[in-house]
Amino acid sequence: MTIEFSLIAPHVPSMCHEDQVPNFQQDMAAAMKMIVAKQIEEINPDVIVLVSCHWPSTFFHYVDCTSVHKGILTAFEAPDLIKDVPYNFPGDEELANKLVKAGEEAGLQVQGVNDPYYLWDYGSVVPLRYLNPDEKIPVINLSVTLAASIEETYKWGQVIAKVLQETDKKVVFVSSGALSHNLVRGRHNKPTVTEHAMDKQFLEFVMSKNFQAAYDMLPEYARLARVESGGRHLAMLLSMLDKDCKPTFYADGQSSGSWNVLITFSKVTLPVSELAAENEYVQNN
Repeated sequence: MTIEFSLIAPHVPSMCHEDQVPNFQQDMAAAMKMIVAKQIEEINPDVIVLVSCHWPSTFFHYVDCTSVHKGILTAFEAPDLIKDVPYNFPGDEELANKLVKAGEEAGLQVQGVNDPYYLWDYGSVVPLRYLNPDEKIPVINLSVTLAASIEETYKWGQVIAKVLQETDKKVVFVSSGALSHNLVRGRHNKPTVTEHAMDKQFLEFVMSKNFQAAYDMLPEYARLARVESGGRHLAMLLSMLDKDCKPTFYADGQSSGSWNVLITFSKVTLPVSELAAENEYVQNN
């Protein structure tokens, strides 16, 4: 099969519980639940591969190979917002092990984690509560590796993409993280004018399918706008995309000085929901 659908998704803690989402983040929550989740359901993927900015590994690229991801999440970063949240997703041990083997053969520092007691982070749990609400689609979780450069992370993404393109399974790839991420107190606060100008330029490249230019600007963009995880989740996303991927912008919004977006990249023709047709924040490019 192939990577039929990719996306960058927000995971801000205030979106964990739908009834607690602030006004300035409701477009993102609604679009994930009412549009993107339904598109994923239409694709009926065999697996979701998700890289989370809140699984920061120091030296190794980790792949969660566990056959069942089950636990109760209290986010130690924000226990007031995310407390006692249960999750129970199937994994895909066979495909995860193939990713580990391919990474090792490519000369990268990759290790598998197969531990039923490993607890997920909220960068994984929050978007999947919207995108995989029935917890039926198997998930493989990936770390962002702080000792790895953007270039190395992109190479690791290319290795992953090759394995996923060669599998007989339908795959959805999720990059869970923000753009500019120079955090300040106050969820309503936006990035600075300078940081947000770089967000807009990056998005312009992405929406015009100039993925190479988006990748080329990433090192300076990550440094100056303090992009989450140093932009590694974006490098991995960009490594999955090619000229056949159609970007669709759905929603964006601030969270404590960061900027968050929901953009999908599709290789298949998906039905347009009534919500997508009616809401002005859906832009087909």
